[in-house]
Amino acid sequence: MNYLLVESLQKFHHYLGDDFKVEFPSHSGNMLTLWEVAAELSRRLSKIFLRDDKGERPVYRDIPKFQTDPNWNDLILFHEYFHGDTGRGVGASHQTGWTGLVTKMLQQSGESGKRRKRERAAGIAFAD
Repeated sequence: MNYLLVESLQKFHHYLGDDFKVEFPSHSGNMLTLWEVAAELSRRLSKIFLRDDKGERPVYRDIPKFQTDPNWNDLILFHEYFHGDTGRGVGASHQTGWTGLVTKMLQQSGESGKRRKRERAAGIAFAD
């Protein structure tokens, strides 16, 4: 559902252009184009799978083996759904359908490349 929302916002931006802006987030006074809203939503969804400032992935909240074990910490599982507050993956962990579309969002935003540069600078190991 999230992917369809992001894609629809991008298509509406293509039609309406940069002059059409909406308040995002609500009641913030911050006006963004639909493309910018789509990009921000993509970033928020992608952050579930990317390492945070502590080098941990929110998707693996409370699963130390996936956070620290070098044999497991770069294995990304796409869960059925996610905890709304923490991003922890819940439900089945072998979903390769809709949840896997987050990889397209990472690619579009360039976030995966930016994160990798930050990880290198911080000395965080990752598998290529």
